[in-house]
Parts: sequence; C-alpha cells; structure tokens
Amino acid sequence: MTNLPGHAPSLPAPVRLARLQAFVFRVPIDEPVQTSFGIMHDRPAVLVRAEDGDGAVGWGEIWCNFPSVGAEHRARLLESAVAPIFLEREWVSPEEAFREATRRLHILGLQCGEPGTVAQAIAGADMALWDLAGRRLGQPLWRLFGGTSRIATYASGLSPTHPEKLAAAKRDEGFRAFKLKVGFGAERDLANLRALRELLGPDATLMVDANQAWSLEESIGMSRRIAEFRLQWLEEPLAADRPSSEWMRLAAESPLPLAAGENMRGASQFAEALASKAFAVVQPDLGKWGGFSGCLPVARDVLAAGRMFCPHWLGGGIGLVASMHLKAAVGGAGYVEVDSNFNPLRELLGAPHPRVVEGVVTLSEEPGLGVAPDMDALRGFRVGHQWQ
Repeated sequence: MTNLPGHAPSLPAPVRLARLQAFVFRVPIDEPVQTSFGIMHDRPAVLVRAEDGDGAVGWGEIWCNFPSVGAEHRARLLESAVAPIFLEREWVSPEEAFREATRRLHILGLQCGEPGTVAQAIAGADMALWDLAGRRLGQPLWRLFGGTSRIATYASGLSPTHPEKLAAAKRDEGFRAFKLKVGFGAERDLANLRALRELLGPDATLMVDANQAWSLEESIGMSRRIAEFRLQWLEEPLAADRPSSEWMRLAAESPLPLAAGENMRGASQFAEALASKAFAVVQPDLGKWGGFSGCLPVARDVLAAGRMFCPHWLGGGIGLVASMHLKAAVGGAGYVEVDSNFNPLRELLGAPHPRVVEGVVTLSEEPGLGVAPDMDALRGFRVGHQWQ
C-alpha cells in the first residue's frame, strides 16, 4: 500500500481483503441520553472487521446513534453494498478503496435518499482498513500519519438533568474540560450553566452544544445570554443545513465562537465552511463521513486556516480511539470528545481503554489503533446472526 492522506511513508504491498463484516451491539441503559432532538434509550454500536488473506485484522466503527433502528440498517448496508466493492480486488491504499467506494455508491445514495448512511458505512470500512494497514506495518496510526501521541480531551454529553453530578464524577476521573447539552429552554440552560460554573470554578474550560435546537434569532439571543459563563464555544446552535449567510450573520453577532462539523459531509462542504469564516471550531466525525482518508485532509485544512480542529464522536470505543488518532495525527490546539454517559461499549470495544490524566490522553505504541474489541465480554450485547 502507498499514499497516506497528506503524508507519504513507505507502506507494504497492496492488500486484498478476504472478509469485511459488520457486528451490531446494543446495551440497555437506566438513564436515557437526552438531546434537543431525541432521546437514546440504549447504546448501540456497529463494529467493522476487515481481514486480509494472511489473517491480519483491522477494526472500524460506523456512527449509528439515531434512529433507534439505525445500527442494524447500517450493518446490512455495509455487508450488501460496501463490502462487495472492498472485496473485489487489491488496493494500493485504504484511500484508493475509500474513493472508489464513494464514487460507485454515489448514485445509490441519491436513489435511496440515504447519502449520509452510505457515507457512514464507507467510513467504518475505511477506518478498519487503516487499522489493518497500521498493524501490517507494526506502527500506531498516530505515528504513521506523522503525529504525536498526546492529545487533550473533554467530557461531553452532560445532560440537562443535574449535569453538575456527572461533571463532578468526570473531574474526579481526570477531565479538565466539559461540554453541556443546551436547547431545553432558556431558564433551564442558564441554571445548568450556573451550577457547572459554581462546581468547576471560573477557569475551567466549558463548552455548550445546542444540537441544532434554535433559529437564527434564538441563537443570537441565547449566545448573548450565555456569554457571561466564558464558554470555549457554542456548538451547532443552528440546523446544519442552514445557509452560510445565516451562520455568517450569527458569527458576526455572537460573542461566542461557533463550532460545527459533525453533520457536514464531503470535502467540498468542509471547504465551503472554512471559506465562510463562520466557524472557529471544526468537528468532523470520522464514523459519519470520510474515515481517516477523508478527514485527515480536512483536519490539515482546518489547521492551515487557523481554526481549531476537534473531532466529534459519540459511540463505541473503536471510533473513540480512532478519533484520538485522528487528532494526534495533526496536532494543534483542540480536544477529542469523550462521551460522559454510561456506555460499556466504549470500554469493551476499545480495550485497553485510554486513561485520562489531567485532561490528556497518551496513545500507546501498539500498532494500528492499538486497541481491539473484547469479543467474549461483548457476546451478551450482540444483536443478529451468530458469531462467525
């Protein structure tokens, strides 16, 4: 394989996959995860396993949080539409496979009205192929991409119901930056921010995520009301598909830096977002679009434009560690998102789970992603057909 995105060390001979599989897991939870647009009553994950003809294995993960039936659908889509392309011939690089699958499945995405779902399945396969490449080389991906092992993190997903309790627990675990979910009514949002500032102190790093909850006028008004809490950024106050003119107006009138990107798809959309200069923080999700092949060039463009690169992730452990390698690959200011809510699939899918010390994770020297799922421990959470 040759041709890493934006980096070009020597790689082994081309790879030909023997198998590309999807595994669905679902874990019940006692406390639902709340967002402004929906509630998660369990935690799902779709794991992708790539195996070459020599028996080497790589792992990836497909974003699948919503709707509740989305995990099973994405797994079947990977096996029926993406896997045949990845399996049909040898690939000079994972990026070559990513580009070919993206090109050939473009019309399918349009025809079925699911370009995002198709892109997510391709992204998980790309992630697995890069993990396999790193393992074949005997190098961690952060080093393969020319980066460093240390990255800053933040505790995300603090819910609107007593967020200070979860924040206190995460502070005790080693986190030093925290993100609150807002969009649940002005008074409730303001009360939660006051509680967090009282708990964390005036100097702690604090962000908010509105999950596309507000109109333009609401966003302008709320950004001014919450500015007193000295926030690092305001994330997705508007719907992701609002025109650039609205984002640009909001950026001009908001006292807070704007963040978005998890719901952007494709290099051209990210280029447009950077050109608008509306976003101080850009947050692609490598399990939603791009994997490493798509997101690494975007990350480098973000840094070159003088913006903060903070990859988004809210899922299982393979995708989380992949996000950490993505951030470590490019460096720069910014954080990797670590979901605060209960989810055994975070630790069991990405074992050994990286430890947070004073807000920082140091990735291992193990090849590829450096983690692997504990399949025996996961057996009780498996959905669908039997182990193969």
